[in-house]
Amino acid sequence: MASSDNPELVERIVRERSHGKKEEEEKEEEKGGFLETVKDFIQDIGEKIEGAIGFGKPSADLSAIHIPEINLRKADIVIDVLVKNPNPVPIPLIDINYLIESDGRKLVSGLIPDAGTIRAHGSETVKIPLTLIYEDIKKTYHDIKPGSIIPYKVKVDLIIDVPVFGRITIPLEKKGEIPIPYKPDIDIEKIKFEKFSLEETKATLHLKLENMNDFDLGLKALDYEVWLGDVNIGGTELEKQANIEKKAITFINLPVSFRPKDFGSALWDMIRGRGTGYSMKGHINVDTPFGAMKLPISKEGGTTRLKKKKEDGGSDDDDDED
Repeated sequence: MASSDNPELVERIVRERSHGKKEEEEKEEEKGGFLETVKDFIQDIGEKIEGAIGFGKPSADLSAIHIPEINLRKADIVIDVLVKNPNPVPIPLIDINYLIESDGRKLVSGLIPDAGTIRAHGSETVKIPLTLIYEDIKKTYHDIKPGSIIPYKVKVDLIIDVPVFGRITIPLEKKGEIPIPYKPDIDIEKIKFEKFSLEETKATLHLKLENMNDFDLGLKALDYEVWLGDVNIGGTELEKQANIEKKAITFINLPVSFRPKDFGSALWDMIRGRGTGYSMKGHINVDTPFGAMKLPISKEGGTTRLKKKKEDGGSDDDDDED
């Protein structure tokens, strides 16, 4: 007779199986409870030990990003990372990994091994210096144009060896913007003579500066030299600061003084004419939202008007010639 034909036997088998399963579940629960108790005990003991000896996890903050130098070729960047050590012993910085990206595209990355030690119960600002070479960026990413401002994200991973905790990684991020500078275009619109003689000639250079950048340039200083024809008549200092607006043209006036007789009759004959070729080279020192910059200015083979005052045989009316 099959066991399925005996209801009492079937019921007893099912009851025994159910009882066995229940016992296994109870054992598992007891085992799990025991493990949880042990785990809680270990954690509690660990916290007590940690509290007793003063060990804790260090913290870090990407506190600042500096641009100490920026020009048409490159941008030097320094990343400040503030690391705090709450432990009673110094902790070593094993490695620092860093990455700067723009819209998900890598601009520069690197690794600094053995980055130093953070003193006990202290804090240190770790400086990460790096350089962005604009030519490399433009070769890789053709849509990044001179004069533009691009967004960036800095990612830093600090790998630290901490007693009790072991080796840990602290990830940090910070966003910002950086420019790809474009040098201003310069022209001498005209030269207006204030004093006109062989002994001393004083004139004002009427300059036109075109700023093709997506940011203003605060003109602080200008050093330059001017050639009329092949004769260098020198330069002078900027009398007052000026703001060169973004994507706009700004006009500034620069005084200049020279002695025509020191250059011979060729310059004098040229000055007495209606116009002359000129060249101009130098630098401008400007303030920008990203820091100070020194940008080159140059104009080769330009042509300008020479305007004399009325008493020197010219006209004081500039409107018809602007």
